[in-house]
Amino acid sequence: MCGIVAFCGVKNAITPLLTGLARLEYRGYDSAGLAVIDPQAKQLRTIQRVRQEGRGMVEVLREAAAEAGLGDDSQGITCGIGHTRWATHGAPSVANAHPHCDCQGRIAVAHNGIIENHGRLREQLTAEGHTFHSQTDSEVVSHLVEKHYALQNGDLAAAVRAAVAELSGSFALAILHRDYPEALVVTRNDSPLVIGSCATGAIAASDVPALIEYTRDVCYLDDRDIAILHANGSVEYFDPAGEPYTPNTYHIDWNIKEAEKGGYPDFMLKEINEQPRVVRDVLKGRLNTQAKTLELPELAMTPDELAAIDRVYIVACGTSYHAGLIGKDLIESWARIPVEVRVASEFRYANPIISSNTLVIAITQSGETADTLEAVRLARRAGAHVVAITNVIGSRITTEAQTTIYIKANIEISVAATKTFLAQLCLLALLALFLSQERGLVNETQIVTAFEALQRLPQQIEAVLADTTSIDAAAEVCADATTVLFIGRGVGATTCYEGALKLKEISYIHAEAIAAGEIKHGTLALIDPIVATPVVAVAVASATHDKMLANIEEVKARGARVIALATEGDERVGELADIVIYLPPTYEQLSPVLASVALQLLAHRAAVLLGRDIDKPRNLAKSVTVE
Repeated sequence: MCGIVAFCGVKNAITPLLTGLARLEYRGYDSAGLAVIDPQAKQLRTIQRVRQEGRGMVEVLREAAAEAGLGDDSQGITCGIGHTRWATHGAPSVANAHPHCDCQGRIAVAHNGIIENHGRLREQLTAEGHTFHSQTDSEVVSHLVEKHYALQNGDLAAAVRAAVAELSGSFALAILHRDYPEALVVTRNDSPLVIGSCATGAIAASDVPALIEYTRDVCYLDDRDIAILHANGSVEYFDPAGEPYTPNTYHIDWNIKEAEKGGYPDFMLKEINEQPRVVRDVLKGRLNTQAKTLELPELAMTPDELAAIDRVYIVACGTSYHAGLIGKDLIESWARIPVEVRVASEFRYANPIISSNTLVIAITQSGETADTLEAVRLARRAGAHVVAITNVIGSRITTEAQTTIYIKANIEISVAATKTFLAQLCLLALLALFLSQERGLVNETQIVTAFEALQRLPQQIEAVLADTTSIDAAAEVCADATTVLFIGRGVGATTCYEGALKLKEISYIHAEAIAAGEIKHGTLALIDPIVATPVVAVAVASATHDKMLANIEEVKARGARVIALATEGDERVGELADIVIYLPPTYEQLSPVLASVALQLLAHRAAVLLGRDIDKPRNLAKSVTVE
């Protein structure tokens, strides 16, 4: 859940290392460091490290590196590794910051992930005479490579291969050796790592933004494969047995401006405002206007296989899980297939009932979410057909699932997911409609009508973005609160789960989402008339609208201050609520798309009023690559 950058080339390595680390800041970190081979000590070629503790340390690291003679204009430093750490083993400190060295300072290692058997390895290596200087699990790797380097007679790639064979857990590793000034080694297992070549060298990193200034053509390693990056820009790839191979190359077609704020104060607001374009991209080319049918060619299943589906599981984490809850309503309403939505971290321990007629939909923005990947592996072993919904081309889940459908949201930097969530919702709506079509439950007119409703969403989102007066007023109410409750019914209730998550993850205000019919069963006790506890009610036009109005009256009667999301023209809600955020009319099943945009803006504005770090909320990381 941290970031790695490794560069080996013919020009100064400091600039790509620090620039790459800065572009990986969104992943979350509490310390940062880099290690390079110092060319000034020609006989020893010593490894020089610079490490700093704290958030926002990449710029401080840049200053510290310059003071140590490792500035952007440093000459001869052409090979190095960098790291941003998100603490797992050992508190944030300089001693625990990466890169970590071996006993003799000849080897430096940057690690993303968790070494599950680090305790046993540390005991073994300590007994063999190795001395440790940190509390991290990661330091065992540098000592283990040191041990095997001696056993392999100075063959660094062989030493790394032997060390990797002893490791359990998830890891992406970049290994630097002082005796290899023109090469470095990288490897991975269940943690992301992307590799590219350019005119000035070879570069590897945890995510594409760190590479995009240097190359748009990238490769991904399979588990426990090894790559050797050479100063001339070439990269050698080897499987776990040491056999060379040529990997697939993926072209990144989004622009570097996607990883820049473009005049917005933060990435989250930029990404919220990109959502109309994202929804248009998701829908583009999906309707065959002549045949009046939906097209989803990525779903590689025959008509007989689609007809035989008797159960759907949706597995995901966090925001993607909330998308899955809304997807359940869409699939059951339109395709009439029973759907269970499971948190991915619990799915593999729940002994799920899976057969060859089970469809498993795995949703992950990054394509690298560890718990979701494990759920996919279990489903595949049990015989299910797995469809992955992801945003990242070439990510790990694309090799694990039979089918991958990309949401085409381009890079998302802010930790709080916004545009990827909306893209997931729209793709799930398409999938539900497609399943309904293939199972003969809708006619051509119904397909076109539903698709036209989807096509209206981008313009309707733009209308929500254009007038935020009521949203700003609601945010001021929430910013003064210690607890905010969210209530809704049907898809309104599932919309509330995501709304509450957005508020608490970026504003740090406690928020709780409850199905409105359940508030009488305990939750009403949380409403404090003295402080007028804010209650956000999703009360858009729906089959349960009258009951929702009754629920609003219940919380009002107990002293709550009500912020309601309602459909334009709904005067009844306006008479009951203290603040009303009006949304354009749409299908009830599609209302979460518009309501979620309003709730994203509500959370964003509240966080701004409280002075929070919008894009990098405390304790959180963008990609959760460990279990």
